[in-house]
Amino acid sequence: MVAKFDTFKIHPIHEGDAWRICDLCVANADRLNRYFPKTLEQNLNPTLSQLFVEKMVKQFEEKETFLFTLKHSETKELAGLIYIKELDWNIKQGEFAYCIGYTFEGQGLMSKAIDKLSQHAFNNLGLETLQIIANKDNLSSVKVALNNNFKWIKTLINEFTPTGRPPMNMELYERYK
Repeated sequence: MVAKFDTFKIHPIHEGDAWRICDLCVANADRLNRYFPKTLEQNLNPTLSQLFVEKMVKQFEEKETFLFTLKHSETKELAGLIYIKELDWNIKQGEFAYCIGYTFEGQGLMSKAIDKLSQHAFNNLGLETLQIIANKDNLSSVKVALNNNFKWIKTLINEFTPTGRPPMNMELYERYK
């Protein structure tokens, strides 16, 4: 376990997470389709999820991408996923990407999780710059950035292209150690 708050725990991805990740992705497919299409397509059934988890555990161990799970402490229900990705160890920078299940949205859980993982990234992983890239219309994601003292840096033109849609401008937020 990396951190805990309220009745939730943040853990690094592990081999036993495949079923829960599959359930989260399938139940939230409409929400994940726009901003997490690759995660969704890799978790549409238990077999795919097992392959996804194995790959992500390896990437975690090799410090290429860190994937964390946010789970309810008692029920072990998976509330969300948090990535620290796009790692550049030369400049000690990483980017957060996160999603939460619809039954857990609006409770401030992701803001608290990003706070805990920011501390972890600075104090344990050695990162000095953390980024969040969000569409201005994704108000929940923008709120997570602002709630955690990430500062708006600039608009990234045509930064992200959702599946089957035109490219979108994204907003870059950063927080420094």
